[in-house]
Amino acid sequence: MTPPTPVVELVRASFAYEDGPAVLTDVGLAVPEGRAVALLGRNGGGKTTLLRLLSGGLRCGSGALLLDGAEVTYDRKGLTRLRTSVQLVVQDPDDQLFAASVAQDVSFGPMNLGLPEDEVRLRVTEALEALDITALADRPTHLLSYGQRKRAAIAGAVAMRPRVLIMDEPTAGLDPHGQERLLETLERLRAAGTTVVMATHDVDLALRWADEAAVLSPAGLRTGPAAGLLADDALLDAARLRRPWAVSVGRLLRSRGLLPEGAPGPRTAEELDALLDRVG
Repeated sequence: MTPPTPVVELVRASFAYEDGPAVLTDVGLAVPEGRAVALLGRNGGGKTTLLRLLSGGLRCGSGALLLDGAEVTYDRKGLTRLRTSVQLVVQDPDDQLFAASVAQDVSFGPMNLGLPEDEVRLRVTEALEALDITALADRPTHLLSYGQRKRAAIAGAVAMRPRVLIMDEPTAGLDPHGQERLLETLERLRAAGTTVVMATHDVDLALRWADEAAVLSPAGLRTGPAAGLLADDALLDAARLRRPWAVSVGRLLRSRGLLPEGAPGPRTAEELDALLDRVG
């Protein structure tokens, strides 16, 4: 069976900032529809650059960016086509929020598409509901907490109704409760058909949340199912990532005969408790 065409794809992409060394060389990354993809790697390894290439914020020095199999052009028409399908949420919400109120900020993208006023209002309402911040619609953005600003920034991207939502370290700076609320939100978006790509340093989060992983190391980009890729000790060492808690626990349980070979291990403490209750 022929695999489906990725929604968005980087093909042999390379990039270097002006007067600097290459940040990425000959990188390929395909984002299939309906999947959750975690991008991991060391600090300064090129994750943010890769996300900006994938969303059209930067242009490949060589190689190409494809949308539905067709090469993206960087004129107004091509970028509008890309940005109605792919949206990037940057790491610091203060780099993205600029309007006086939350609702005004969320409405900015749909208004720039030239949509009718009624359609803009509908999209703002839906995005605020999706991020559970309807009560903040009229709140000045400078009075929001950090977690609220994160959610408002994501709502602005969601209002564009993208097929692919790309986020750079969305859980950074959030407390555990805030992280859980964000993950619940992402699950609702995925259930509604949005493909999600997330850059993160949190290997435990990536293993728990993602279907696919993409790991940047000095040797290049490796992609594959998250469970297998994040159990590759040599790859994790090269990317300066620690072994996920769940991988270590799974290996320990198998060594003690408490988990069959090949069976998926617990990904959270709650799942470990439930497994031990069953075998105990």
